[in-house]
Amino acid sequence: MRLLAAAAVGMAASIVPVVAMAQDNAKPDLAAGQEIAATVCVACHGTDGNSPTSANPLIAGQHAGYLAKQLRDFKSVDGADPTRPSALMAGFASMLSDEDIRNVSAYFASQALKPVTASEKELVELGQQIYRGGIAAKGVPACAACHGPTGAGIPVQYPRLNGQYAEYTAAELTKFRQGERNNNIEMTAIAERMSDAEIRAVSDYIAGLR
Repeated sequence: MRLLAAAAVGMAASIVPVVAMAQDNAKPDLAAGQEIAATVCVACHGTDGNSPTSANPLIAGQHAGYLAKQLRDFKSVDGADPTRPSALMAGFASMLSDEDIRNVSAYFASQALKPVTASEKELVELGQQIYRGGIAAKGVPACAACHGPTGAGIPVQYPRLNGQYAEYTAAELTKFRQGERNNNIEMTAIAERMSDAEIRAVSDYIAGLR
């Protein structure tokens, strides 16, 4: 009986990832995603993911898998604190089913990004140095190693950064550094080694990447 029970548990455990993978690979409904964007997300992110203010990220053209992960990370699971705390986003994310998340993430990913530009010329050299070469003395790796030379990122694994509001990027790096955002161990370790000036410089440089 114990062997049968163990086998059943093992089978159940193996089924869960398969089911999750099937859900993630299901074809998204862009029309349904657009409806969610127009009713739930529009106030902060605009109808197409091009947020009008730097307090909210530009999510048009962002990788669908990354967007979906972030929406799930805003949610509380089994009463535990979300790994990406946000009172505002937790409320919106809690309204969305897995299917909703897949659809709205795919919709925003399909939209064209309207990128912003870098604005602080005096920070370009330092920002470029950090993005392309890291900070060797502090053990900070080059951002380009994961996010690519143009900031395009790698679908699912690493988000697209280029053309993003510098203010938003800097705010998120600061949250990683302070432990307010806990959904990426690597980014927490990196941000902990960066000063305010370094964060500001690389964030502005990222805004100008294409």
